[in-house]
Amino acid sequence: MPKTEFIRARVDENLKANVEELFNKLGLTMTEAITLFLRQCELNQGLPFEIKIPNKQTKEVIEDAQRGIGLHKFDSLEEMFKELDKD
Repeated sequence: MPKTEFIRARVDENLKANVEELFNKLGLTMTEAITLFLRQCELNQGLPFEIKIPNKQTKEVIEDAQRGIGLHKFDSLEEMFKELDKD
């Protein structure tokens, strides 16, 4: 089937660079990856992955974390695991 349509999208330059590097490792071009995504959408009659809306509690925790509320900082993984083991 001939390719005659264009898709244009603006994305963050870091996201684009990171994803292009990933696709390159997978042996895909950006065009091939987008086509693969669109084919999967067509086959699934929707997105080829589950989308979830966080519940109220999860939203509150995310908002708190974004504001720096309730976060604990550790100097190492060992220190973090010791603190987790206390509970």
